[in-house]
Amino acid sequence: MTGGAFEAATGDGPPLPAGEAEQRSREVRAAFEGLLQIRRLTARPGGDPTEVPAEWERRQPVRAVALALEAAKIAPSAVDASGVRLATGYRVTAGERPGTAVVEWLGPPGGGAAQEEEVALGACVPLLVRLGWEALLYRGPRRRRFLEVEPMRR
Repeated sequence: MTGGAFEAATGDGPPLPAGEAEQRSREVRAAFEGLLQIRRLTARPGGDPTEVPAEWERRQPVRAVALALEAAKIAPSAVDASGVRLATGYRVTAGERPGTAVVEWLGPPGGGAAQEEEVALGACVPLLVRLGWEALLYRGPRRRRFLEVEPMRR
């Protein structure tokens, strides 16, 4: 976070500047703890706050899913100012249906992201499921895999 509100890395931003990893890690940890606190405060009586996304997360699934992935120390992809992909990692975008997000595994051209995507995206599934998200692996255009993520039904 540099002078503004915290934003989880969606994979479409610039790479983290050298020397800022520790500060970013603290910010991510604080934001994720805040998200869990929201869940605790809004959980139905007797419910486990980690079981289902809070209403805030349901309204902003891209931000919530990106925060969950970043908090789990999964690397986001990154792009330069002209949109050229510089780093291999996850990218979270809005799904076609309201309340859904799409997670892709992207990297620089020729960087091997396509060969890594099944394993990398597969590693995201159990982490998202533990946090109350349903994450289904699909094959899209050009046979590239992606996750479609939505809140589990209550």
